[in-house]
Amino acid sequence: MALRLNLSARKSGRLSTEAGGVNSDVSETVRAGRRGFLSPLTRRILVVNVLALAILLAGLLYLGRYEQNLIASEVQALKTQGEIFAEALAEGAYGTRANGTTELQGAIASTMLRRLVTPTKNRTRLFDQDGLLVADSRTLFGHQGASVVVSELPPPDAGSLIGGIFDRTYNKIVGWLPGRGLPLYEERADQRAADYEEVARALEGEPASALRVDEADRLVIGVAVPVQRFKQVIGAVFVARDGTTIEEAVRSVRIDILTIFAVALGVTVLLSVYLGSTIVRPLRRLAAAADKVRSAPGQVRSIPEFRGRNDEIGDLAADLNAMTDALSQRLDAIESFAADVAHEMKNPLTSLRSAVETAARLKDMDQQRRLMDIIQDDVTRLDRLISDISDASRLDAELSRDESEETDLNRLLAALVEVHRTSGSHGERRIAFEESSNGPFTVVGNEGRIVQVLQNLITNAFSFSPADGLVMVRIGRDRDWVVATVEDEGPGIPPGSLEKIFDRFYSERPDSEQFGTHSGLGLSISRQIVTVHQGRIEAENRTDLHGKVLGARFIVRFPLS
Repeated sequence: MALRLNLSARKSGRLSTEAGGVNSDVSETVRAGRRGFLSPLTRRILVVNVLALAILLAGLLYLGRYEQNLIASEVQALKTQGEIFAEALAEGAYGTRANGTTELQGAIASTMLRRLVTPTKNRTRLFDQDGLLVADSRTLFGHQGASVVVSELPPPDAGSLIGGIFDRTYNKIVGWLPGRGLPLYEERADQRAADYEEVARALEGEPASALRVDEADRLVIGVAVPVQRFKQVIGAVFVARDGTTIEEAVRSVRIDILTIFAVALGVTVLLSVYLGSTIVRPLRRLAAAADKVRSAPGQVRSIPEFRGRNDEIGDLAADLNAMTDALSQRLDAIESFAADVAHEMKNPLTSLRSAVETAARLKDMDQQRRLMDIIQDDVTRLDRLISDISDASRLDAELSRDESEETDLNRLLAALVEVHRTSGSHGERRIAFEESSNGPFTVVGNEGRIVQVLQNLITNAFSFSPADGLVMVRIGRDRDWVVATVEDEGPGIPPGSLEKIFDRFYSERPDSEQFGTHSGLGLSISRQIVTVHQGRIEAENRTDLHGKVLGARFIVRFPLS
């Protein structure tokens, strides 16, 4: 059966290793597939940084208030020009009808209007009080009523290929911005004042302005001012101008913003890639090392350290190293524990098998009875050994799950001493308790496990004490430590064994004790419990002034709550 178990273990171990290798290959393939040129984390950092920059860019490119201020200034300038033109026309381009009313003279008004508009080059029209077009700055009147319409030609296209690409890109970006929502500017062949809202209002005696867009989506600003003579409205001057100057000013600001954005974008991308690499690269190394620990825990003993990083990744590397060291120590302890368990269980099993084989051949009932007593002792020893091994193996898991609480160590010790004093199971042996006056003695931990440590020390002290010996239990304070001591009057601890007695399965029992009563795990379990509670346990011999051993003393220290 042992052979079959070993073969099964080897097969399962091989299968586990192969499965671990397959999982490792799969995880490595998945990670390699996700890396690419930029890692997912780097891409996220890049997207977040660029998105914030893009939102800021959209807000700056809108420039709504800046454009409105420019339009308001342009409207005021056109209104001033219109008032000047209206005053001049009211003084020099009027005539008197037969009925005595005043009217505008088209020929004189056209000539004056052309001269007035020459410095500004703004499109200016004059409507009479009946809403008819009297003069237009773009129309030249010749002999016999002939007229010529003057229009400006667009500038020659001298742009380069790069400039054209830039213009198309700029127009596309600006096209994403909210539109003006203005009405379309249209000119009929037979223009009248009713075609323009601001002109109709000016004929009613009130200056007015309006904004429109032409077919090329360019802004057109129109301002109408009434022409008055002796407070009588005889016409309206309509000054119109496209928003090229305004759009060029806004375009200039937007180009400056785009230039700054391009530089900021480049810096953001570089910094994002750098930031991502400083985070992702060490994380990849840590992940690869952790994967090696997972696939070969007995061979990998360390994780890459980043001593120069005073950040969370450095802390993570240090914690992973500490975790790996603890894991390695735990694996070593498990291997050592398994070997010790196999060795300790082999002795009673060997004795048990010999006794069973011998009992089958004996005819003498007395000898068979003695062998049955040996078998019973071996079974009892195995039972105790298995119970202690089970307790030791699940100790760490229980301590990690149980919640810690504040415990009065003085109360626990006093209760344990009273139980042993009144039980009467120690014969003539006595027990005393001494408390110092520098309390409190509150510690944090698992009360049941702390009681187990103290109970084990007191029981050991009774087992090594002589028939009329005294076990002394004390509690006190040493700065921030609560110190409990248990002293006996026994033979003491053999030289060189002050540390060995805390090893697993160490056996140094009194001669009067029956063999196999203890498994040798008690002090080892006690040290394990005390260590988990951030405490210390040690042993020493009590001696007199001449160096004679008077007994053993066990000292347990727990941090004060």
